[in-house]
Amino acid sequence: MKDDAIIPFLLEQRRPTFFTRDLGFYERKICHARYCLVCLAVGRYEVAAFVRRLLRYPEFNTQAKRMGTVIRVSSAGLQVWRLHTEQEIFLSWSS
Repeated sequence: MKDDAIIPFLLEQRRPTFFTRDLGFYERKICHARYCLVCLAVGRYEVAAFVRRLLRYPEFNTQAKRMGTVIRVSSAGLQVWRLHTEQEIFLSWSS
């Protein structure tokens, strides 16, 4: 699937959480209430561990909590753009 087809595809789905290693998707302007987009800034062999780690993180452990966010996941923590906010949020893994 081409990059420009992903956002329209997500809008057709029912409240998806989409995981990618393409950091080009980490942009505030693509926040939307109907999906969550997660950009993984980790090695390809670390993806599964960080997906589980994010899904267990208290602030994102339900589908409803994730909607309307674009999240960048790294070993340092989480950078988050939320719908209708002007500032990026940083969350550490120890929170």
